[in-house]
Amino acid sequence: MALHFSPEEFAGRRAQAISNMQSAGLDGLLMFKQESMFYLTGYDTFGFCFFQCLYLGADGRLMLLTRAPDLRQAQNTSVVEDIRIWVDRDGVNPSEQLKDVLAEFGGAGKRFGVEYDSYGLNARQGRQLDAALDGFCQLQDASDLVAMLRLIKSPAEITYVRRSAELADAALDEAHRTTAPGAKEGDILAAMQGAVFSGGGDYAGNEFIIGSGPDALLCRYFTGRRTLDAQDQMTLEFAGAYRHYHACLMRTIPVGPLRDEHKAMHAACVDALQACKTALTPGRPIGEVFDAHARVMDAAGYEHARMNACGYSLGAVFAPIWMDYPMFYHANPVEAAPGMVYFLHMILMDSDTGLAMTLGETVLVGETGNERLSRASLDLVTR
Repeated sequence: MALHFSPEEFAGRRAQAISNMQSAGLDGLLMFKQESMFYLTGYDTFGFCFFQCLYLGADGRLMLLTRAPDLRQAQNTSVVEDIRIWVDRDGVNPSEQLKDVLAEFGGAGKRFGVEYDSYGLNARQGRQLDAALDGFCQLQDASDLVAMLRLIKSPAEITYVRRSAELADAALDEAHRTTAPGAKEGDILAAMQGAVFSGGGDYAGNEFIIGSGPDALLCRYFTGRRTLDAQDQMTLEFAGAYRHYHACLMRTIPVGPLRDEHKAMHAACVDALQACKTALTPGRPIGEVFDAHARVMDAAGYEHARMNACGYSLGAVFAPIWMDYPMFYHANPVEAAPGMVYFLHMILMDSDTGLAMTLGETVLVGETGNERLSRASLDLVTR
């Protein structure tokens, strides 16, 4: 079996989930988040683009309802033994089969939590689920039950996060090596992604973000490739991924003669990043991290160019995005705690000047503060 954690660690995670379920008055949990399935059982697939449900009962019973292509996937990557298959056919509603399974488990009249906030349960499927179980049992939103457990990383998880950070550093090394006037974005991306794969890493939860010239002001991947001009700018946001755990970095690399504006923007990003790290303290609400970011950026005259969030949690996540809950924004009440992993990104996109500057890295919250996981310099690197 391709398990990346011990059976004992998986059992401990499920025991904690069951304890939280019982505290919430739930008899079972219907999971549709691939992250929850991976966290509790090791089940590793992109088959969540179709209907599948992992059931965890308050009595510890596990059951996976999925499609035939994922039968052996579940057998090979998870501790789940009870695997049920729903059959593809025109007009099929797998929720009806899920109801039959729950009836078999004595679920009539019971209260079940549902991960409604999930890419694995689209709006149509959610309506079918509600309709199928209407009058049979009680349902309530429990989207955050496992998500909150995943916030605090175990020592084994932190080992994978550290490896992810090493892979991100290797990718940045390749970006610096290959970036130059006349370089092709596709060649830069190939070198960066190749460093992750050759180091034993995985595909990240979303595409590496690259943009140059005017597109350096964009924060999303888009199709199409440029060749760098003699004087240019290139923004990169990317992740090293290992066993699906992520560590992110973000940089804007000026190309050719360095503009004074780029230097000033970078200085503001460095100061803001340090302020955020100071604010990211165990026991304090993470909304204070964003407030520190905003104070520095606004004082430097960049209120018009900054974002309204400055980072988010990281962990073992699946497509379409590597972002995890929670995010750094004003008044977010979640308290930082040891074992949390966060990506801090300082982003300035100045549409008035057409210039971009970013600086971001991943940190691990400790007992008194936080630890940066990257070895990469925060100095402004130009090519």
